[in-house]
Amino acid sequence: MYNMNYKIRKANQEDLDEIIKLCGEHAAYEQVSYSSDGKAERLSKFLFGATPRLYCLIAENETGVIGYATYMLEFSSWDADFYLHMDCLYLRPHARGIGIGKAIVREIARAAKDNNCTVIQWQTPVFNENAISFYYRLGATSKEKLRMYLNEAEIIKLSK
Repeated sequence: MYNMNYKIRKANQEDLDEIIKLCGEHAAYEQVSYSSDGKAERLSKFLFGATPRLYCLIAENETGVIGYATYMLEFSSWDADFYLHMDCLYLRPHARGIGIGKAIVREIARAAKDNNCTVIQWQTPVFNENAISFYYRLGATSKEKLRMYLNEAEIIKLSK
């Protein structure tokens, strides 16, 4: 197994450009389109504003940033309680398979515990077999659901 020294830390404002690059890499990996237009301003507001709504962890080594994860608190009507939603977890290819992902999820679990959340939820594409295997090894379970969304054009049409 390849040994890599790394650390995981909370993101700061200086990480913003790299976070945006990682988002683009992550989107390409998941085979979806991505535009960085306007992302710096909006991410900065939600990550580093007076009342952050989004939290980001950075994995880095001596060469620089090698991955990231984002998460936020959400509320479940069914459970009548808050849960932690892991929105993104992405590692650059050379940083996979050596324990960094597990270390990041461990930090997110600590954040869940600190926020009295008893559930962490996330999603991954059905074709991402490596990620699915990784999550099952962590002890995760899954539910079959189809993710639905409305884009901005449809929101505008429906809201009229």
